[in-house]
Amino acid sequence: MAVIQPSGRKLAGTGAILLLILVLAVLVASLANYVSRWPGVLQGAFYLVIGIIWILPLKPLLRWMETGRFRQG
Repeated sequence: MAVIQPSGRKLAGTGAILLLILVLAVLVASLANYVSRWPGVLQGAFYLVIGIIWILPLKPLLRWMETGRFRQG
């Protein structure tokens, strides 16, 4: 049985994803004191938007990990 080694792109992409999560977590944590003064509805909306925003760069990054290109085509 042959063992398939993952490409270097997958390792680099995984590292980039972890770095993205770390940077965003630090950013959100640094804003926590400021955001905690907002009304609850605005806090919820803020965290919902931030929770969606971090996903946006993942599609091209995952495509690059699989194909070596950031754009489809």
